Amino acid sequence: MIYKFRFFAVFLLSLLFASQVKAQQPSPEELAQTYMETAVEILKETKALNQAVEMYKLAAETDPNNVEANYQAGATYLQITDKAKATQYLLRAYQLDSDYKFDMLYKIGQGYQYGYEFDNALEYYRKYKQKLENNTGYSGSDKTPMSFVERRIEECITGKNLMADPVNYSITNVGTAINSELWDYAPVVNADETVMIFTSRRGPDQGNLNENVFEDNFFYEDIFISKKSGGKWQPAENIGPVVNTKYHDSNLGFSPDGKTLYIYSDEGNGDIYYTNNLSEDTWSEPVSLSDNINSSGYNEKSVSQSADGNTLFFASNRPGGFGGFDIYYSTKNRKGEWGASKNLGKVINTEGDEDGPFIQFDGKTLYFSSTGHDGMGGYDIFKSEYDSASNEWSTPENMGYPLNTPDDDIYFVMTKDGKTGYYATVREEGMGYNDIYKVTIGGSGDDSSKKIASKEASVYEDAEKSEKKVDSVEVKESQEDEEIDTGAPVKLLVRVVDAKSNQTIDANVKLKGQADNITVPAESKENGIYTYVVIREQATDFMLSANKPGYIFANKRITVPASKGEEQTIRQTLSLSKPEVGTSKTLRNIFFEFGKATFTSESYEELNKMVSFMEANPGVNVEIAGHTDNIGSNAVNKKLSQLRANKVVEYLTGKGIDRRRLNAVGYGEERPIVSNDDEVMGREINRRVEFIVKE
Repeated sequence: MIYKFRFFAVFLLSLLFASQVKAQQPSPEELAQTYMETAVEILKETKALNQAVEMYKLAAETDPNNVEANYQAGATYLQITDKAKATQYLLRAYQLDSDYKFDMLYKIGQGYQYGYEFDNALEYYRKYKQKLENNTGYSGSDKTPMSFVERRIEECITGKNLMADPVNYSITNVGTAINSELWDYAPVVNADETVMIFTSRRGPDQGNLNENVFEDNFFYEDIFISKKSGGKWQPAENIGPVVNTKYHDSNLGFSPDGKTLYIYSDEGNGDIYYTNNLSEDTWSEPVSLSDNINSSGYNEKSVSQSADGNTLFFASNRPGGFGGFDIYYSTKNRKGEWGASKNLGKVINTEGDEDGPFIQFDGKTLYFSSTGHDGMGGYDIFKSEYDSASNEWSTPENMGYPLNTPDDDIYFVMTKDGKTGYYATVREEGMGYNDIYKVTIGGSGDDSSKKIASKEASVYEDAEKSEKKVDSVEVKESQEDEEIDTGAPVKLLVRVVDAKSNQTIDANVKLKGQADNITVPAESKENGIYTYVVIREQATDFMLSANKPGYIFANKRITVPASKGEEQTIRQTLSLSKPEVGTSKTLRNIFFEFGKATFTSESYEELNKMVSFMEANPGVNVEIAGHTDNIGSNAVNKKLSQLRANKVVEYLTGKGIDRRRLNAVGYGEERPIVSNDDEVMGREINRRVEFIVKE
């Protein structure tokens, strides 16, 4: 199918360019209409939403006054990964024609909610709620029911509360050994955390058994396995053709001893199968679980087995539950067979959907995802504990932000120590559409980090107004704080300015620990001034970044000193430049493996910022320039720098940036910016990728 779709896409594009030639400089309105027709044709033949949204987006950018193009771009974005990007197009459509679609206010609210802008989301949800109340007789297909909007309002309120009190999680990408630039998700690990099995939609060049794609133009699901050696995950490999087929194959759960893998099958509308590990790299032919687990004509799609092997938890949408999908359990009888399944009860299950159960190794702590409990949007991850004395589950507790997001957060699994978990999500530093992340609860996992987080939040709430001039460092020395060993907080004041005028401007500012990956919450005290409160036992490196539509993003590494007896104040300034012809920016945080054109996992956050910049500035065309130091021959360096520049362009186009806006040039060692005599202050700086605004 991949060749058919690619040929189909090329055929459509050839028609597009042929129509341009024939028309001899078509008007923007005509060209936008051609893009719209291309999107319609794509969706008529496939479910390739990512390709369709690019056509809708081109139409909206070519003819900004086209209501349908803007609406369809926004509505389609709400169906794919980058949901928050819907807002700008839906707002434009609403401004052009507020009556174009009845529930457009609701969809604008969704875009804001997915972008964490809960106050704006609440404003539009409430406007839509009022519209419903004023039009009780309306029954068109573009009507979203009142129950939906009321649920979204509750989620936004919950989201605000959770973000105001973030949990001290360290959420770290597991790296290139496991993650690809496509979809990777549903990780499961054995008890000693030496084996990880997960599902991926990577291509055949990375191990997929099927060279074709599904109707959404992504490769079919295959199950992959990675083993840990020397404390590091080794490159993932396809688990093999006994388990994987030429079509969709996904894993569901892993027995604690690592000997049994539960997988999903489309049989019976969705059933649970299992395969046993016969030797190190050999698995048995998958076999269906009994009718006590798999129902006839209904879906079972996730599973977790208790540490003693005697209880199986799973999700099903069979009749008799409390909502859509509910969590059920089955226990083994004396013969070692799974007994009749039972619903876990109304404390866990709601009128919404519950999925992704994981029973912790202690046998009493259940992690699961729900759309029905108090969440901030989509599925949120919850925790509940079983009391054997009362025979009851505790009220589910939301695992909090930043683990949970406004989108779906599901299939969370824990390690035996109860301090580390794994799950898949979409984050700014991600390599692909979904990546697998390691989650450490409490940052370093100890009580002191939790105390630090609590004190940071408390001090943060009472932070004084930021000062207007923020351009130097002020440190006050005194004795250690007696309450917590780490001492008094360090206050970081950040000023964001326009590079030309030096006037303060509002921006999206982020402070994230380089080692623990913990994002410190910030609050603006004045226009363009941001305050952070940090408490650390040792001097800590952070990445400070800022971005704003219409400007080139900026970031810098800073070191925040250890907390001491008295409060310390640090001041930093970030200058943002507007993209003008000739403006250049070095992408300092894009790293390649030595002598190769292969990204390291640390590169993707910067790459994704570049994607966001190009999307927010559709009129900007750039040159991607690759540079090396002077180690090696000039010819080799020239070739390597060109390959690296090509790799950046390849990543950007893979994320939907029009190839015609990008030009890759490798300069080799020709343009050093400092002397190559020294490594740290010379050659390391010269090995770089930069972009230059050309038009």
